Amino acid sequence: MEKIQIEVFSAPACGKCAQAKARLRAVATDYGEDRVTWREVDVLDEMERALELGVLSTPAIAIDGELLFTGTPSEKALREAIDQRLRRSAS
Repeated sequence: MEKIQIEVFSAPACGKCAQAKARLRAVATDYGEDRVTWREVDVLDEMERALELGVLSTPAIAIDGELLFTGTPSEKALREAIDQRLRRSAS
């Protein structure tokens, strides 16, 4: 089974980033570590990675190296994106 990698881009002074990280943590936990892994990316520490994906503001979420959300997505939108990516990786 393929595993997808999610990155949540944040900055220390970002007020909405905590909500994005909490939502992602809860959703990713539902899928399990064998299907979904995620990591926090501090844009100040990893500016090159953020620029590489086109992150211009925080929070932002990328799945498998593709920037999909700028801002905090709804739980439904996040689940739909993960489901789509898991289906794609399974085929």
